[in-house]
Amino acid sequence: MTRKLILFATIALLLGYDLASAKVDLVILPKRDTVQLTIYNSADLTLVRERRALTLKSGLNSLQFSWANTLIDPTSLDMLPSMHADQIDILDLTFPPRVRNLGLWHVKSRISGKVPVEINYLTSGLSWRAFYMGTLSTDEKVMRLQGYVRVTNNSGEDYENAQVRMIVGKIHLIDRIVDLGRRQYPYDRPGPAAAMPKGRIAAAEEETAEVKRAYVQAEKVALARPKEIKKEGLSEYFLYTIEGTETIPHGWSKRLPSFAVDEVPVVNLYKYEEERYGNQVVRFLSFKNDTEHNLGDTPIPGGTLKVYRTLDESAHLSYEGQSSFKYIPVNEDVELSLGPVANVILKPTLMDFKTDRYLFHDNGNISGWDEIRTFEVEVKNTRDIPIKVEVTRNFGTSSWDLTKSGDFGTFKKVDLDTVKFTLMLNGHEIKRFTYILTTHHGQRAD
Repeated sequence: MTRKLILFATIALLLGYDLASAKVDLVILPKRDTVQLTIYNSADLTLVRERRALTLKSGLNSLQFSWANTLIDPTSLDMLPSMHADQIDILDLTFPPRVRNLGLWHVKSRISGKVPVEINYLTSGLSWRAFYMGTLSTDEKVMRLQGYVRVTNNSGEDYENAQVRMIVGKIHLIDRIVDLGRRQYPYDRPGPAAAMPKGRIAAAEEETAEVKRAYVQAEKVALARPKEIKKEGLSEYFLYTIEGTETIPHGWSKRLPSFAVDEVPVVNLYKYEEERYGNQVVRFLSFKNDTEHNLGDTPIPGGTLKVYRTLDESAHLSYEGQSSFKYIPVNEDVELSLGPVANVILKPTLMDFKTDRYLFHDNGNISGWDEIRTFEVEVKNTRDIPIKVEVTRNFGTSSWDLTKSGDFGTFKKVDLDTVKFTLMLNGHEIKRFTYILTTHHGQRAD
């Protein structure tokens, strides 16, 4: 038998109620009609919204709610009629003493028949994370970008045909929901003496209200077309709604499609900088989250991108590397490292070293001099497509002069002791350039 939240008829002897004298009608709640999950990624927190149809009779009805074997926070339980709200009063929700994992709703109705209700609560144990797949074209100028979300359910409850919504953004929690869900009794211990202080109750209610306010705003988001993700900014939060419904049983993880963009313009860049990467060339993939790159509608949640390349017309793929990244705001540039490569070879060689232009103190000691180094840099592209290479050189001093010659491409002074050469190479092309670095020392530096 699958795990279910069970709402069933109140047992008078168990709870000590004289139902006959109180003329209370017992209500058995049917299974869910719909369920929506709003899952945060910055905290172990999920807001659940269920819709069910109650069969009520005129008068006082009693409804029992059990959350055994789940991580539901019982103090967050809330129920509202979706129709006939002026004829139905939710009187209270009580937690009978000496009874675990059980709440009792009293509902006063002035009509008889089926009434749709919404039940909201907070739970923990549900989580989500984003990951991506990028497929480069054969010439590597554009990339098909596909986003996915993996939802994991360890809440103790099965959620069938659930609409999944994901919130990006931090929320302040006084208590962890998982701790509230594992309490033996909703307010620590039964009985008025152990009740939660009023200030604590008010803080907890405000905390619950904050999450629910975000959810109410989420309800205003229009439904997307089939197979799409609807994304909407909610103050400091960002909401992603996955279209359609999914069944996510307890103990399962499920991959859900997030979005797909066929042609994102990208730049493949190869970098060489000994101080950062050692004696190796590192490949980077860069693009921008804006409309020019067929993106820019929403921020992109952080995750891991695995990159492949289309090799031929038969769509055979080669694995190019992967990179993890953080949240990418709209109009933000992103540069992802795919790791060291062996198919682009760069070798700087010290060809000559000498000292010159000495200065001396009156006592004959050296007070200043120049050191002159001649480097040759060879860059070899063994690939069959054009590439862009950045060669960064650090000098260790801010007092220097540089003379350059050969295929050095463009030259840029990055800071006081760093320069960058940028070269474009065709497939299977080799380029060489030379630079003479003169560094000034002692009084020569002045």
